[in-house]
Amino acid sequence: MRICRTVFPSNLPINTTYSSTTSHFHFLLLLLMDPNLMKLLLSSFLALLLLSVPCSSQLSADFYSFSCPNAELLVRDTVRSASDFDPTIPGKLLRLFFHDCLVQGCDGSVLIQGNGTERSDPANKSLGAFFVVETAKRVLEVVCPGTVTCADILVLAARDAVELTGGPSVQVPLGRRDGLVSIAANVRPNMVDTTFSVDKLADRFASIGLSIDDLVVLSGAHTIGSSHCDTFGERFQQSSNGSWVPIDTTMDQGYAKQVAKRCSIGTSATTFDNDASTPMLFDNQYYINLLANQSLLHSDSVLVGDSRTISKVEEFAQSQDAFFTSWAESFSKLSTTGVKTGDEGEIRFACQSVNG
Repeated sequence: MRICRTVFPSNLPINTTYSSTTSHFHFLLLLLMDPNLMKLLLSSFLALLLLSVPCSSQLSADFYSFSCPNAELLVRDTVRSASDFDPTIPGKLLRLFFHDCLVQGCDGSVLIQGNGTERSDPANKSLGAFFVVETAKRVLEVVCPGTVTCADILVLAARDAVELTGGPSVQVPLGRRDGLVSIAANVRPNMVDTTFSVDKLADRFASIGLSIDDLVVLSGAHTIGSSHCDTFGERFQQSSNGSWVPIDTTMDQGYAKQVAKRCSIGTSATTFDNDASTPMLFDNQYYINLLANQSLLHSDSVLVGDSRTISKVEEFAQSQDAFFTSWAESFSKLSTTGVKTGDEGEIRFACQSVNG
């Protein structure tokens, strides 16, 4: 059981005063000499115990403040070290976070290895940066064994990935438990597809308690990271000699030709930056690109042509501060989707497998 906070009773006898200089010995004497005070303190302590029980089943920003006070710092250092070695790590961590939370909530189920798991589904085959979460977990198991969950580590890593690339600092509630179930068949029905219309995107987000404004905000994650050519292949036609020809007339033609050139000479593993202008910076350039018809994915481009989403796109293109403020709110909302707390789930010993 996790005790949230202990407070001294405020209804002590008004004729009794206590200062920081009162010794433990003198205070004990007061207790022994005043049965009423003893009874009051005992009843207050029991009340605090009863009140503290629900806290173990709820998320809070200070969840690890006593059990593992350096948890956030250790995760941040792990993300920073990995990102210094490989600048593509932040985008991969953010995508990994999304793929976890969209299926069964933010419970770390995408991290589990094995045949038939979420991780094995074709939609997740291109996910990366698992080792960052696993490394942070190994460090935390040394410092605070059996305390910090993989689900929380993934949320923190994604949060830190944004801040380390220039994005806003976001305080996220912690205390998620790790899920026990990871099934590949759950991925496709819950995942957002790059060919979705605004209606389908909005329906998918609504099913997990997110609004259409959250949809526009969280799509801004595509200001970093990259996409494999086959994820936007429907916007091009592949000729007999393997070259790509733009067929989506909503794309800026100069931009479309750049994309086509790269994908024509590449392989199935070839990627293109989601934001070709500032690919390593978390900024509002994504929205500026949308208005210029320079979005890579169809599911991004549709945000410009719909009256329910265009106003937010324009607002964020004009104000990075507005985007960052909204991002902090929407990211936190997504991070609490379908979480398991209290006695649900477990605290895994290793992120890639359930205990036992």
